[in-house]
Amino acid sequence: MNWIILIVAGLFETGFATCLGKAQETSGKESLFWWAGFVVALFISMFLMYKSISYGSNPIPIGTAYAVWTGIGAVGGVMAGIFFFNEPVTFWRMFFVFTLIASVVGLKMVSN
Repeated sequence: MNWIILIVAGLFETGFATCLGKAQETSGKESLFWWAGFVVALFISMFLMYKSISYGSNPIPIGTAYAVWTGIGAVGGVMAGIFFFNEPVTFWRMFFVFTLIASVVGLKMVSN
């Protein structure tokens, strides 16, 4: 269950990064909406990260949890940049994203 919580926390990390980017490119009330989304997603992400490392009979080690959490956020941030901010898709960019994914999966496989 802690792994599911950690994955959801990583998705919220992607959400707060995306909201932060959108808040910077908008103004007025729309910007306030994105800032509010940033704060809510940040709180939820941090709370779920904390819960995944401290609750239950099998808490995830902090080093592994943090690497997985930031890995999900990094990959999600790159994907959000591509889909929402028109960032370029290059071979090397995708190569390193897939390398990051392989590393996160590897950490999951070697963790107890």
